[in-house]
Amino acid sequence: MENKKEMRKWLEDFNLNHPLVIAGPCSAETEDQVLKIAHELKDSKVSVFRAGIWKPRTRPGGFEGVGEIGLKWLQKAKAETGLLMGTEVATAAHCKLALEHDIDVLWVGARTTANPFAVQEIADTLKGTDKIVLVKNPVNPDLALWLGGVERLHMAGIEKLGVIHRGFSTYEKTKYRNIPEWQIAIELQNKFPDLPLIIDPSHITGDRKMIFEVTQEALDLNYDGMIIETHIDPDNAWSDAAQQVTPEVLKQIIKDLTIRKTDDTTDEYSQKMTKLRANIDVLDANLLELLGKRMKVADEIGQVKKDANVAILQNNRWNEILGKMILEGEKKGLTEEFVLRMFKAIHQESIGHQEKIFNA
Repeated sequence: MENKKEMRKWLEDFNLNHPLVIAGPCSAETEDQVLKIAHELKDSKVSVFRAGIWKPRTRPGGFEGVGEIGLKWLQKAKAETGLLMGTEVATAAHCKLALEHDIDVLWVGARTTANPFAVQEIADTLKGTDKIVLVKNPVNPDLALWLGGVERLHMAGIEKLGVIHRGFSTYEKTKYRNIPEWQIAIELQNKFPDLPLIIDPSHITGDRKMIFEVTQEALDLNYDGMIIETHIDPDNAWSDAAQQVTPEVLKQIIKDLTIRKTDDTTDEYSQKMTKLRANIDVLDANLLELLGKRMKVADEIGQVKKDANVAILQNNRWNEILGKMILEGEKKGLTEEFVLRMFKAIHQESIGHQEKIFNA
């Protein structure tokens, strides 16, 4: 699959002067609930109404969606409001039913994206469709797997494609429900700059209070739109209550968001950026020089350990370094999350160097 300007055509056809907004409840619960939310969003910047019809649950016994009947509610909402309708599909049967009910936007969920067999089944069922099909990132931070899902749909002749960034699962405790791992989405943007990229702050945060913050960060990174879970009574929602906002709050979030220009061609801006980027280039070169020197010391440590028949991994020392660096990082304006990721990467590289010494 190659990047092409035509990838953006479906998005450009909306003819919007703002990022694309997809919004609606995590789950369609009742016909009345669907219609009330849709009417609340009718006269806003929302272009697509979303509602989960089938809900994959981690454990059995939870609410797994209302099923086919919910698609009829979406049809009625579309007839009454004019909004396009969107829902998640995970099987061939879901796809067939969604097409039969003329759902406009379909997306492949994170759990499904992680399964190439399931994605291929969806691609085969949707072959040649003119519907908009979006692919959420897989639960694990794997760019190749994410793009693989898009490529399978592309090979099935589906032209209206896009991706949704909903964050990645982690065993670590963070402020996010699913950590953003922004660098993965940025790498995807670099490979396919014309493939529409949509942020899902609801699933990234798991907390309605953080929706604005994450959405703004995405727009600052040139994302094309947002998909935000919206409910008339969020606290009593049947699924994912904590991450849903009311239609009123959604409208305020959209109003408060700052839309950035993609560039500035003035001489003043260009001169400032040229100078600052030159400084960054020098600092980056210095960082690599320091890391190279650090790894040489790691090699020497590895040799000392080998000669003394001491194990490579020294947990006490490692925990001591982490604690110290987190405190030092805070003094320099670096988040604990960043310091942890950076020093874990450095530590892993150091272990790799010492393993080579041991195996030489």
